[in-house]
Amino acid sequence: MLFNSFGFILVFLPVTVAGFFVLARFSHRLAAGWLTIASFFFYGWWNPAYVALLAISISFNYAFGILIVRAVADSQTTERRRLLTLAVLGNLLLLGYFKYANFFVSTANSVAGTHWSLGEIILPLGISFFTFTQIAFLVDTYQGKVKEYNFVHYALFVTYFPHLIAGPVLHHKEMMPQFGTPETYRPTYENFGVGLTIFSIGLFKKVILADGIAVYASPIFAAAERGDSLALFDAWGGVLAYSLQLYFDFSGYSDMAIGLSRIFGIVLPLNFNSPYKAVNIIEFWRRWHMTLSRFLRDYLYIALGGNRKGTTRRYLNLGLTMFLGGLWHGAGWTFAAWGMLHGLYLMINYAWHALRRALGHDLSHSTRLGRGIAQSLTLLAVIAGWVFFRSSSFEAAIRLIEAMAGFSGITMPEAIARLLGPLHSWLSTAGVEFREGGGSQFVLTYLWVGALSCIALFAPNTQEIMRRYRPGLDFHPARNEQDSVASRMAWQPSTWWSVAIGIVFACGMLSLTRVSEFLYFQF
Repeated sequence: MLFNSFGFILVFLPVTVAGFFVLARFSHRLAAGWLTIASFFFYGWWNPAYVALLAISISFNYAFGILIVRAVADSQTTERRRLLTLAVLGNLLLLGYFKYANFFVSTANSVAGTHWSLGEIILPLGISFFTFTQIAFLVDTYQGKVKEYNFVHYALFVTYFPHLIAGPVLHHKEMMPQFGTPETYRPTYENFGVGLTIFSIGLFKKVILADGIAVYASPIFAAAERGDSLALFDAWGGVLAYSLQLYFDFSGYSDMAIGLSRIFGIVLPLNFNSPYKAVNIIEFWRRWHMTLSRFLRDYLYIALGGNRKGTTRRYLNLGLTMFLGGLWHGAGWTFAAWGMLHGLYLMINYAWHALRRALGHDLSHSTRLGRGIAQSLTLLAVIAGWVFFRSSSFEAAIRLIEAMAGFSGITMPEAIARLLGPLHSWLSTAGVEFREGGGSQFVLTYLWVGALSCIALFAPNTQEIMRRYRPGLDFHPARNEQDSVASRMAWQPSTWWSVAIGIVFACGMLSLTRVSEFLYFQF
């Protein structure tokens, strides 16, 4: 079941919300159980066969969590370490079989020339997210950070439908206190207003912006995969379109998840914070898929030693973490290459900071020009990485990169060139070739790219608009108080805002005839 579907918005959500708050009048445990059952139903709508798999995973991890906490209480250090190792290994084996088994077999076949086969393995929806969520629970239990072990609450923590399919990756300590708070079980006008507003903005981002620009991205990547020749403007148009499609698709999902959760009185952590405004790659990863970045940092990078064992080891840890982060997104070497590329970016970024500190530079101060150059370079590096992320083969990715660099020539529609007046002959002299047809596609592609780029780079994001009403667990409005544009656009209960959000929601609903999955569902 998709957030952006009539069945979800008009049937599932109203029934689930009504049942939750009606049952909460009689029993909070009953209401939590209802929400858990509804979340299982939401998951099973995709494929009922995998509900059992999700239930087994939850039972397995809860049981090991209880065993680990008993070992902690009895000060059995060796035993709790053994239990944690077994539990994490069990989760990784489950994830590895469904997500990576065929990948490893196909890689082995390519290297050894064999023809092994495991048959078709259907990837359970959201398995990466509910597996990582439970690994975090096990580690937190091992470290003594988990204080509540109510099974109904734990099952709800894992299955909670606003985050189950594509995140955010949650910490047990973030959610359990909220499930145990009486205020959560009382409906309020503020929670409904804030939740529906954030959901409506996210729906608009997904079905109007992301799906709207997608039609200008997919044909270019398909052409690269077929081996078609692509010229510079075509390649850049397609890659920029995909960069913005992915941006607004994931931003829209993150908003919708936070908005849905807020209706139930639950505040989720932020997962997306205008990453294209980042001035370096370090900041980009603090803004893009924030809870996954946090998980990789806390449970992988730090576990490998972090920056505690010297500069060389630190860079190796960064590279390995990002390599595994790339493979987390998909079982393919293009994803691994994307991860390694970002690992290299991070190494260069940290080395640059170290050099500047050695030269006595104050990294906390910068000029507007410096920030503009840094942001442009960061965005260029990110866009180059998306080519590998989106491409299904290295050959297609390299073909696109070469076209973006101008190695495959520069062409543009003759109709567009004629509008340039004296520049037409200059472009011809400079080696630009002109073709018949494709003018409208060219114009529409770059109009969409220009409009969405302005929104991504200059407009306040959703949490800045909702700044007065705690849009996320880790949102700090004081950091953005100097942003006069965000301050003027801050949401508040009013007739004007009700009309504006009503129009935004109506536009989203009218576009649901072309329902498409969120891009992060495939991960």
